[in-house]
Amino acid sequence: MKLPASRAEIRRLQTEGKRRAVEQALRSPFWKKRISRIDVEKLEDPDVWRKIPILDKDTLRALSDEQFYKEFCHTAHDGVAEYWRSGGVTGAPLFYPRSFRDMEFGLESFARTFDCAGAGRGERAHISFPLGIHPVGQVYSRCAASRGITVNWAGSGTSTPSALQLELIQRLRPTIWLGMSSYALHLANLAEAKGVDLSKLGIKHVMCSAEPVSQAKRDKIERTFGARLTDNFGMTEAGMMGSEDVPGAGFRIWTDYYYIEVLDPKSLEPAKEGEVGTLVVTALKTNNVTPFLRWSSGDLVTYSEAEEGTGPFSVFPRIKHAHRTAGFFKIRGVNLGHQDLEDFIFRTVEIGDFRAEALNEGGNDFLRLSIEVRGGCDRGEVSKRVELQIKQKFELTPQVTVLETGTLAREFEANVKAARFVDRRG
Repeated sequence: MKLPASRAEIRRLQTEGKRRAVEQALRSPFWKKRISRIDVEKLEDPDVWRKIPILDKDTLRALSDEQFYKEFCHTAHDGVAEYWRSGGVTGAPLFYPRSFRDMEFGLESFARTFDCAGAGRGERAHISFPLGIHPVGQVYSRCAASRGITVNWAGSGTSTPSALQLELIQRLRPTIWLGMSSYALHLANLAEAKGVDLSKLGIKHVMCSAEPVSQAKRDKIERTFGARLTDNFGMTEAGMMGSEDVPGAGFRIWTDYYYIEVLDPKSLEPAKEGEVGTLVVTALKTNNVTPFLRWSSGDLVTYSEAEEGTGPFSVFPRIKHAHRTAGFFKIRGVNLGHQDLEDFIFRTVEIGDFRAEALNEGGNDFLRLSIEVRGGCDRGEVSKRVELQIKQKFELTPQVTVLETGTLAREFEANVKAARFVDRRG
C-alpha cells in the first residue's frame, strides 16, 4: 500500500474516511442513539464534527460484554479474523474483533514502522514482544514477511527464558531486536552478567513500543545494544499509529489511517500546535467491526505539523507524549518522580540496573535503592556517590544496597514489564 504523496492527498483521504467512519458507526445501535441526527454531508464543518460525543474508557466500562458485542460492534461484516486484547478498560479486558479487511490495514500499519526505522529486506528480526492474546508481538511477527524480513518468534521472557533468548541472539545474529524498552534493559543486564557484549552481535535496529522511552533510557539501550532505537506508538482500539523518524522528536502519525485531534483537556476545544492536549482518535480503516469514533485514549501529547524533513514519512504530522501521568513516590513530603529517578540512574554509566522501593519502618518512610554496579567499577565508591547525588538532586537520602550482577534480571524474568518501582508501605 503506497504512502500518501502530499498533505492535500491526506486531507482528501480523511474527508472520505471520516464520512465512511460515521456511516459505519450509524450501523451500530450504540452510536445510532448518540449521533442519529448528524449531517454526514457536513462533517468537515468543525461544529458538526464536534457534535459527535467523545468516547472514553468510562463509557466502555459501563457496557456489559453482551452490550459491547451486540450494541457497540457491528454484527454484519466481512468476517472476524482475530481478536485484539484491550489494555483493560473494564477491569477485565475487552477483546476487540478485527475483520479480514481490518487486518489488511492492521498488518500494513505495523509494517510501516520497519520502513520508518530503515529496516528492510534481507534483515533478521528477533521479536521479544509477548506472543499471546495481546496483538503486538504476533502482528509484528506476521507483517515482517511483507518487508522480506526473517523472524524469530521468541516472545517475552515468560515464553522463552531470557537466557535462551540471549543464546538465540548469539547464534542467529539478528539485525533487528523488537520488544518493550524495559525488557531491552533486562536483556542487556543479563548479557553483562554472563559476560556477553550485546553491542558486538550485529544488531543495527532496536524497535520498542508500549512504554515511555526517556532520553536517558534511550541512550543506555543504544549504548548497550550498539544500535539505533526507534520508538513506535499504537493503541488496540485503532492499531499501530506511528513511528519515530528522528529519535526523540515524536511519532509520525499515519493520518491516512487515523484521524487525530489534540484537544484542551478541560474545554475540549482544539489545542494550539505545541500545546499539551488530550489525544482523540477516529479509526478510518480498522473500523469494520468496532466503530471507534473520537476515542479518548488518555494520552497527553503535543501536536506538530512537522513539515520539515525528507523522505516519504515527512508528509505526516508528529505527536509527542507529555508524560504528565508518570508515577511518583511521596516520601517524607518529597514527591519523587519515577521518570526523574530513572533518568538519573540510567545516566550513571556505572550502574547496570536498579530497583526503587518505598518502605516504612518505625513510623518513618524511606527510599531503598537497590543497584547493580558494572564490572570493573568500585562498588563502594559508586554507592556513596549515588547516595550523595540523590540527596543533592532530590533532597532525599536513600538507603543504597549493592546487589550482585544478575540479581534483578532473575527477579524480573517472569514479568512482561520490569517492576523497578515498588511501594511496600501497604
